[in-house]
Parts: sequence; structure tokens; C-alpha cells
Amino acid sequence: MHGPAVSGWLLAALSAATGAYCLARMRACSGGARRAAGGEALMGFGMAAMAVPAAALDPPGWAWAAGAAVFAGAALPALAAVRRGGHHLHHAVGSLAMVYMAVLMAAPPAAGHGGHGAPSPSGIPLLTGVLLVYYAVYVLRSGARLAPSAGAGPGPAGGPVPELVPACRLVMGLGMLAMLITL
Repeated sequence: MHGPAVSGWLLAALSAATGAYCLARMRACSGGARRAAGGEALMGFGMAAMAVPAAALDPPGWAWAAGAAVFAGAALPALAAVRRGGHHLHHAVGSLAMVYMAVLMAAPPAAGHGGHGAPSPSGIPLLTGVLLVYYAVYVLRSGARLAPSAGAGPGPAGGPVPELVPACRLVMGLGMLAMLITL
């Protein structure tokens, strides 16, 4: 029935909500945590824009090229920070994956089979496959970390609310996986 459009709108809404949460979290943090939250907010809003069905919003190619430039700019500090470890490598991979998808969305539709050897709007199969494997492993590992351990019981009544950051990262990983599958 309305499968692709409905799933696109759901992914867009979930990504936008995740981006909004990360933006709110950014206001409450400082230093490296603030930069990470800002990067995750950018990723969430960018994923939301990419997930909107083309029938509802079909921006010109230059808009996707501008998005690719924004994510390339976000990838540079993440790549520079990879030496320090932590979550920086994941942020760099995510930003570069967003650049890859934005470039593909900016590419004109393929006409026939005349463009052999050039990347098609469906992407480079090997790169898409590597990103799919990366995000599948990331999602499975993140989900396993969120699952309660066998000995853990419910927290104290009125205790602190569990942190949503790992859940937001899992949602964004699932969103990336879903968008890469559609390439």
C-alpha cells in the first residue's frame, strides 16, 4: 500500500526527534560531550532530511551537494580526533557515510547503461556493502549493550531515568542501516 512513503516518514520523524533530543542534550553538556551531542544532532537532522519521501520533497541537486559539504566539514574534526579514541571513529564513519549518500542523492538519475565504470546513483556496491556491515555490527553491539543483564533488576522507584544517549545512537545506527539498504 503506502509502504515506502510511510517508512520514509517514520524514519524522518524518528531521526528528527533524535536530532532534537541531541540538540537539547547539547545545551546541558560542555566540552567534548557538547561537541559529540552537536554532531549527533546534525546527523539526526540530516538523516531526517534524507528520509523524507521524494514525492513530498524533491530538492534540487545543489541542496544535496551543500549537505555533502556540511557533512564533509563535520567529518574533518572527527577524523582529526580519531587519535584520541572513543566515539570519534564512529562519528567520522557516520559523517563520511552521510557525504556518500548526499553525493548519490545529488547525482542525476542514470539514463540507460551508457555510464559503465562511473559510480551510479545507486552507489558503489563494495563501499555500500562495507558500510552496511559496519552499521549492522554497530547496531547489534549497541543493542546488546542496552539489553539488561541477567542479574539486573529494576532500579529504585523514583531513581534517575536511564540515559537515552545509547538509545539515540542505536536509533541513528538503525536509520543509517535502513537508508543504506535502500541504495
